[in-house]
Amino acid sequence: MNKKSVEVVSDEVAPSGGLVAALKVIADEAPASGLTLHDFTQALGERAFGLMLFALSLPVSIPLLYGIPQIVALPMMAIALQMAIGRPEPWVPRRFGARLLSKEGLQKMAAGAEKYFGWLERIARPQLLLLSGPTAERLVGAVFVVFIASILIPLPATNTVPGIGIAIASIGLITRDGLLVLAGLAIGSAWILLLVVGISVFGPTFIDLFKDFVKSLLGLG
Repeated sequence: MNKKSVEVVSDEVAPSGGLVAALKVIADEAPASGLTLHDFTQALGERAFGLMLFALSLPVSIPLLYGIPQIVALPMMAIALQMAIGRPEPWVPRRFGARLLSKEGLQKMAAGAEKYFGWLERIARPQLLLLSGPTAERLVGAVFVVFIASILIPLPATNTVPGIGIAIASIGLITRDGLLVLAGLAIGSAWILLLVVGISVFGPTFIDLFKDFVKSLLGLG
């Protein structure tokens, strides 16, 4: 299957079935070799910042999805910076666009999107529109830069919470639900504060404590 067929499928699904449904189609229809990040973003069928950041935040917000977070974190930073400076549409640098997302990874992303965020997309509705407008979008982009910077720190178990914050706020931008934008920013900001205070008080052992806590929540401890 070629890139064009993936693009056509996603264009047909996204408006009626929603972003989560579009991600599933893209994953199912991707070739066995996977998709480059450039082809994946093209297959989303839209160029909105919220749409791209939601899709790219999934690998870092879904627990125990290994490998892909390291592929998408820097492109996320590039897109968030463009959003913060007011660029009209996102652009993925060529060096990032060549990175490969495996078909298995794409399918896990789609499954995780439905499991963790599908219900949120279904209940989202336009409200508090001031928080999802152009000016607010630039401010959100600046906050996202801070969240993504914490994801890029090479410490275990530090991506999930800011990733969730970005995903929720991005759904808010896509659906013009200012309440979700606010909720996502609150979650990510609370994590940054917790990370700073925790490391200041407990030192590096804070990361181990948090890692054990996450494992216990997931039933892996």
